[in-house]
Amino acid sequence: MAIATVNPTTGTTEREFEPHTAAEVDRRTGLAQDAFEALKTTSFVHRAQWLRAAADLLDAEAAATARTIVIEMGKPLAQAEAEIHKSAKGLRFYADHAEGFLADEPLDDPAAVGASRAWTRYEPLGVVLAVMPWNFPVWQALRFAAPALAAGNTGLLKHASNVPQTALYLDGLFRRAGFPEGAFQALLIGSDAVETVIDDPRVKAVTLTGSEPAGRAVAAAAGARIKKTVLELGGSDPFIVLPSADLDAAVDTAVTARTINNGQSCIAAKRFIVHTDVYDEFARRFTGAVAALAVGDPLDPATDVGPLATESGRSDLAELVDDAVAKGAKVLTGGGAPDRAGWFYTPTVLADLGDDARIVQEEAFGPVAALYRAADADDAARIANQTAFGLSSSVWTNDPDEEERFVRALDAGAVFVNGMTVSFPELPFGGVKHSGYGRELAAAGIREFTNLKTVWKG
Repeated sequence: MAIATVNPTTGTTEREFEPHTAAEVDRRTGLAQDAFEALKTTSFVHRAQWLRAAADLLDAEAAATARTIVIEMGKPLAQAEAEIHKSAKGLRFYADHAEGFLADEPLDDPAAVGASRAWTRYEPLGVVLAVMPWNFPVWQALRFAAPALAAGNTGLLKHASNVPQTALYLDGLFRRAGFPEGAFQALLIGSDAVETVIDDPRVKAVTLTGSEPAGRAVAAAAGARIKKTVLELGGSDPFIVLPSADLDAAVDTAVTARTINNGQSCIAAKRFIVHTDVYDEFARRFTGAVAALAVGDPLDPATDVGPLATESGRSDLAELVDDAVAKGAKVLTGGGAPDRAGWFYTPTVLADLGDDARIVQEEAFGPVAALYRAADADDAARIANQTAFGLSSSVWTNDPDEEERFVRALDAGAVFVNGMTVSFPELPFGGVKHSGYGRELAAAGIREFTNLKTVWKG
């Protein structure tokens, strides 16, 4: 895939970039290693100052950066601006909390291990490679960068090839904020060059957010070299509605949960599993609300849903819908691409899905919702857990027993009760099963790329 900005609203190529040569990648990796030697000895106070300065730059430059994001990957402008401010919040969160998260932890009873003192200490690993996707091109990168830099690591960013201008903006952000030269750099390389970077002994760990095949490849390459990995590989999140739920709130949230970011979010609700007692009413309201969404230019404030980010992404989504329809699914609204330039796909609701439809097991990355009728709570849990994914989930109920039942029953990295799944700096983020392993954000995220060193003193 060429490293280029191709505007998904028009399908036209705005800018192209030459990939970094092997020599340039080597130079940048050397800079990252040198920066690590400097950064690991700086205080948390200094790192926090630099993180806050980076956050200030993000906020000050949000309008221009948001337009770049829209032109590169097509999300509505207001959502792009919100992403940037959320990223600034994430930087400030780690500026405020990194020192506490990584503080030495003394053993309460050192005599039990024959010591006068015993404790554990978190220390940075070194250069970490981040392989990041295009769908949240600032937030995805900075939810890695903020904890990694706060801990004293340095980062190399291999961003998606369709968001090179965003990658280059991030390349300069931390240097302008005061971090040592080389602390965080972008590598303009294709996916075929990633294994070579992983092979470099100066690179100590890898984190990837992306597809399951990409995760398998990175995990295999890193595992062969005994390097730590954190993987977030997408999801097909269930949105479960039970008879006791506030149906008005559930419907309103369901529309946003499926179509935010033009439906291109790993934690977007994708499968709507509704108890039979409220299924017909939910389906009627939900379908009507989806059909009413305004599809158009993402720079227009009136637009609810913009284009998909890539032509291949739209083709993949259309294939899933066409396959479901061929196998008996009913299209309640949408079901195809509008006749216009760009990579748009009409928001779609499918029902009566056969078990052999690909969309039952595969992630639909775009504004397509799959409706399921559940006979009872047990059936709802069964349908929710029938995919290989386990990223997040949403359950709508006002029955405390049902709430506890589904919190226990769902195979997922998170359960949101009466709310839409959202990533917060304060909460650990990650999945189980084929959605990956490891955690980002909160205390768990900053500790992933540290050495937990045990110290024993006689």
